Amino acid sequence: MALATIGVCYYPEHWPRERWSEQASTMRSGGIELVRIAEFAWSRIEPSPGHFDWEWLDEAVETLAAEDLKIIMCTPTACPPLWLVERFPEILPVDSSDQVLRFGSRRHYRFASQVYSDESIRISQAVIDRYGGHPAIVGWQLDNEYGCHETTLSYSEDDGRAFQRWLEQRHSNIDALNRAWGTVFWSQEYRSFAEVGRPNLTVTEANPAHQLDYWRFASEQVGKYNAKQRQLLAGSQGSDRWVTHNFMGNFIDFDHFDVGKDLDVATWDSYPLGFLDQGWFSEEEKLRYRRIGHPDWAAFHHDLYRAVGNGRFAVMEQQPGPVNWAESNAQPLDNAPAFWGMEAVAHGAEFVSYFRYQQLPRAQEQMHAALRLPTGEAAPAWTPVTRLAEELQNLEQNESLQAPIALLFDYPSCWAGAIQPHAPGMDTLQSALHYYSAARALGLDIDIVSAQSPLYGYELVIIPGTIIVDAAFAARAKAAGASCLIGARSGSRDEHCALPETLAPGPLQDVIPLRVLAVDSMRRGAMRSFRYGEQSFEASRWHESIASDLEPRIRCNDGAGLWYSQDNHHYINAHVSSEFLTVVMQEIFSHRDRAYRPLPEGLRIRRRGLLTFAFNFSPEVQRLEVRDAECVIGTRDLAQGEYAVWQSPRD
Repeated sequence: MALATIGVCYYPEHWPRERWSEQASTMRSGGIELVRIAEFAWSRIEPSPGHFDWEWLDEAVETLAAEDLKIIMCTPTACPPLWLVERFPEILPVDSSDQVLRFGSRRHYRFASQVYSDESIRISQAVIDRYGGHPAIVGWQLDNEYGCHETTLSYSEDDGRAFQRWLEQRHSNIDALNRAWGTVFWSQEYRSFAEVGRPNLTVTEANPAHQLDYWRFASEQVGKYNAKQRQLLAGSQGSDRWVTHNFMGNFIDFDHFDVGKDLDVATWDSYPLGFLDQGWFSEEEKLRYRRIGHPDWAAFHHDLYRAVGNGRFAVMEQQPGPVNWAESNAQPLDNAPAFWGMEAVAHGAEFVSYFRYQQLPRAQEQMHAALRLPTGEAAPAWTPVTRLAEELQNLEQNESLQAPIALLFDYPSCWAGAIQPHAPGMDTLQSALHYYSAARALGLDIDIVSAQSPLYGYELVIIPGTIIVDAAFAARAKAAGASCLIGARSGSRDEHCALPETLAPGPLQDVIPLRVLAVDSMRRGAMRSFRYGEQSFEASRWHESIASDLEPRIRCNDGAGLWYSQDNHHYINAHVSSEFLTVVMQEIFSHRDRAYRPLPEGLRIRRRGLLTFAFNFSPEVQRLEVRDAECVIGTRDLAQGEYAVWQSPRD
C-alpha cells in the first residue's frame, strides 16, 4: 500500500461533457487516484427552487468511476444560488460597518441564520440521498473553507439577537455578565441581556470582553453549522465513508479544534507562495524564498491540522503554480509542486490533492494555475506531480510517532491578541510559528496540541506566548514530566480578556514562580541588546519587567532581566530572535542528555516511522547524511526545491 495518494480538485461543470472522459483518463494516467467535486455546484444541481438536475452530475460521477477514480463528494453550500438569495436576503452576511454583503462571489451567508441552516440541510440531504451509497464515493467534504473572506463574524440584527440568547446561556444572569466584562468601567453596565448590542460601530474600542464573547459566539455558530451537516451523513447510506472539511492557512477566525471534533479527517488548503507574499515575513525572507515558500509555514499548518484531525489530516488544495489573489504571484520552482506534496506526506498526510485539474480561462480565478492549461495541455506542474505519484507508490506505509516537542496553539488566545494587540509584531499565530521555527532549526519534530490535549510522553512543552492559559492546562504541563518553555505574554489574560488576579503569567506561576509587573511595548527599531556565551542578540517588540526570587539567567546591557529558569522550566520575558530560541532549546535538551545541532539554513527534516525526509528551502546547495539509513529518493546534495527520503532498517 502506497504511503499516500495524489488527488485533484475537478469541476466537470466548467467543461463540455465530451471532454470529461478524456480528462478522467488523463488524470488516471498521471497517477491521480482521488477527485474532489461539486463544492460550488448548487446552481447546477438545483437551478430553480425544488427543481433538481442530477443528470449531469450522475454522468460525471460515472465517468470518473469508469477510470477507477475515487471521489470526494461535497455538500455545495459555500455558494448559495441567486434565487435563494432573492427569496431570503436575510441570509447575507453583514460586515463590521453594518454593510450587507451582496451576491456575486462566494461565501455569502451567515452561520447564525436559521433560514440558511435549513436550506443548507435541505440541499445537503438531497446530495447525500443521491450519492451516499455510490461505491466510488470514499469521502465527503462539508461546505468549503468556512469563514473565508472574513465571513465568520457577521453583525446583522438577527446575529445580535442570537448573541443575546447565547449570552444568557453562558452567563447565569446579567449581574454575572457585568462583573465578567467589567462594565462598571466607562458606565457600560447593562440591566438585561436584551440591552447588549453587537460590538461594532462603537465610538472607540469596544469592551474587549464583549468582543471576545462575540468571537466565541460566532465560532460556536460555525461548529453547530458543521455538526448539522455531519449528522446527516451519520444516518445515511454510506455512513462508513470519511468526512472532512477543508480549513485554510493563516486563519484563526473560529476554533478549528471544536469543528474537528465532528470530522474524521482534517484537511487544509496549502498555498505557500500566496501566503508568503501576504504574510508578516521580512522582505529578505520574501525574496529568499519567493519561489519555494517559507521553510516552516506549510509544515506548521500540517502539524496543526494533524492535531485538529485527531491524528488524521490531508491536503485538499495544494498550490500547483502561481495563484491569483496575492499582491505578487510568483511562479514556483519547477519541482515545487512535488516538493510541497512530499513535505505534506512527511508530516503524515494521507493524500495530497492539487487545485485544480484544469485552469478555467474565465471568472475570478482565471489567472490561478492548475495541473493542465486552459487548452488541456500539461501545465508546468503536471510532470513533477506525476513523478511524485510514482515515488509514493514505492514508499510503504509508515505511521507518524509522537514527537519530542508539544507546542500549544489556542484559538481564543489568537482572538484576544487581535482584540488588543498592544505591540506590533506580537500576533499570536506569528509567535507560535516563531517558536516552531526555532525548534525545526534543530531538526526536531513537533506536535501541535490544544489546551485539552494530553501531554505525557513529551520532553518539551512550548507555550509560545499563548495569551489565555487555564489552570487545568498549567497543572497538566507541570505534571507531565516535560520541560516547559514559556514565551512572553503567556497567561496574560483570563477567559474574559481581563488581567489575571495574580498578574501574568496567571496559572503558569505554578510552573515557574514569577510575576509580570509591567510591559515595555517597543516601537519598531527599539532594541535591548544582550549576550549569551560568545554570541550577541537583541530583544525587540516586547519586554516584561519581572518580580521573582529567581535570578535571571541573562541581563540585557541596560540591566533588565531576561530568561528565568527553575527545575528545567523556562520563561523568556521578551520577544527574541528564533536563533536565540534555538540556543535555549539546545540547552534545555542538553539537560535531558539529548544533543542537537542547528541544521544548515533553510534545510528541514521530518521523520515518519522509519522514513526520514529532507527538504532544502535555501538557495544554497545543502548536504545531509542520515546514519544507518539508505537514501531511497533523491540524493544527499539538495538544491533549492529538492528533497530526499531515507529508509532506516526494520529491527
